[in-house]
Amino acid sequence: MKPSHLKGRTHHKRLGNIKNSFSYGVDYVLLEPEAVETTPVLFSHNRVNVVSLHNTDNGGMRSAGTGVNWVRETLRAEGLDSLAEMRILLLTQPRTFGHVFNPVSFWLMVNKDNALCGAIAEVNNTFGDRHSYFCHHDDLRPIDPSETITARKLFYVSPFQPVDGQYTFRFAFSDEAIGIHIELRHGDGGIVATLTGALRPLTSFGIIKAALARPFGSIRVQTLIFYQAVKLRLKGAVYRSYTKPNNIKVSK
Repeated sequence: MKPSHLKGRTHHKRLGNIKNSFSYGVDYVLLEPEAVETTPVLFSHNRVNVVSLHNTDNGGMRSAGTGVNWVRETLRAEGLDSLAEMRILLLTQPRTFGHVFNPVSFWLMVNKDNALCGAIAEVNNTFGDRHSYFCHHDDLRPIDPSETITARKLFYVSPFQPVDGQYTFRFAFSDEAIGIHIELRHGDGGIVATLTGALRPLTSFGIIKAALARPFGSIRVQTLIFYQAVKLRLKGAVYRSYTKPNNIKVSK
């Protein structure tokens, strides 16, 4: 499979008494790490380039990942052998000039009919931690866009949200587009976050256009996160001190 470019949009809306929302353009790549063939001149896999993807960036320990090998091993360890045997795709923001930060990446398990049967949401915070959430039906049937998958929150992400509550995931996946809806609920509060966009072939021209439209890649992403944090603090949102992750690295 040749890599695809998701010229997407992410929208976040805070629920509860203190309102806040934002919408930004983002650039993701969708690829099959085990079957990457011809790539654009400005994109490399496991090599330095303007835009690149390294196996160490995803799958397992942060900055020391083992990529798709970790995914297959983890699925088998959880007794999800049928998912482990499927084609595995990665949806992630790549490195830009060597820098990378992904609030969330997604490992997608698709069957022979190209239907999405499982996903792993790989969540990173700005404190250097990572936690991954399994998303699948108990019978491992394909995930319809109208269906929801739930997971209990166990990981400190935002200092303005507690480390509890429940996530609800929805996935719309096809050859032409991707739509992911995540909702966090805890009491009267929470967050709704979406990632949507059309898929197109990843090209050097597209990389240049994205760099001009949204310069600095993941550095920009981190800057926008801190900017929103300042806005929330000024609005009076309660700041919750950093909580070190527990020993559970993957959960449902």
